[in-house]
Amino acid sequence: MKDHRGKEGSSRGKAAASLPALALLLVALVVATAHGESALKKVSFIPLWSPQAQFAGYYAAQETGIYKKYGLDVTIIQGGPHKPSSELLEKGEADIGSIWLSTALQKRSRGVRLVNIAQIVQRSSLMLIAKKARGIRRPEDLEGKKVGLWGDDFRIQPEAFFKKYKVSVKAVTQSYSVNLFLRDGVDAASGMWYNEYHTILNAGINADEITSFFYSDYGLNFPEDGIYVMEETLKKDPAMACAFVKASMEGWAYAFDHPDKAIDIVLAYMRAANIPANRVHQKWMLERMKDIIMPSGQTGGTPGLLRKEDYERVGKELKAGGLIGDIPAIDTFVFGCEGHVQK
Repeated sequence: MKDHRGKEGSSRGKAAASLPALALLLVALVVATAHGESALKKVSFIPLWSPQAQFAGYYAAQETGIYKKYGLDVTIIQGGPHKPSSELLEKGEADIGSIWLSTALQKRSRGVRLVNIAQIVQRSSLMLIAKKARGIRRPEDLEGKKVGLWGDDFRIQPEAFFKKYKVSVKAVTQSYSVNLFLRDGVDAASGMWYNEYHTILNAGINADEITSFFYSDYGLNFPEDGIYVMEETLKKDPAMACAFVKASMEGWAYAFDHPDKAIDIVLAYMRAANIPANRVHQKWMLERMKDIIMPSGQTGGTPGLLRKEDYERVGKELKAGGLIGDIPAIDTFVFGCEGHVQK
């Protein structure tokens, strides 16, 4: 019994002696984890609209850990009609935002020091959707017709289009709904290829019953979604800005390679924002985003790069429409994270 108790006491002594070592190991793990988390650069991002597949690449980069892989702790701010991304950047309420090229050019020309660090969308998806039953098959057929138009930036291309074909239309203010078109309130309506066009098809109108005027097919290709930062933010940390671009591009590649998983992620964001979520519609949107982010043919560009000819075209139309004075120098407007401006 004496020997047994001695052995037992010895075992307990060894176990007790090992406790400090275990505690030190746990402390080391906690410190290492905390150090790893603190090493991530905190950055906030604002999409230019409410959650939908238009921003699938950013959501995918967030939820699959791609941003963290690039050393970023990203907070995605919910966008929407009452949170213009350009204004949040200007006010310092977001570090990075997605903005249309035409909007950013207007802002820059007015002294807001926005910088394009990546041009995600290469082909414009803005379009006019007209009813063939109203005799509309060519641009000239729009003469005297009632046409639904959105405001601000969304009017630049249609007005240039009407001017090019010398047609005069009866402009009707259009909300973010196609109900006026469906109820015959207008002969043609504005739409995005990835959104309203599909909504109209889902409402029971066949594709062969409508005429689609893609502005990009009429010499008016205005690349839309780009990634922007304020000049001050870029000067403080260009490495952070470029890490965000690279991670986001990888997020888009993931979304296109794993569409079902990407849609799951998008739907989760939509539900969290209390936005009606339709899987079929979001799948269509993701497919069309691939078409305009990675296009082929005459309107094709290199994903992430802003083509000089596109920049000059948008600047020229904005100036002709009286929306800007001088066109900002492209070298001050673009910072080449993904390379330089595509000639």
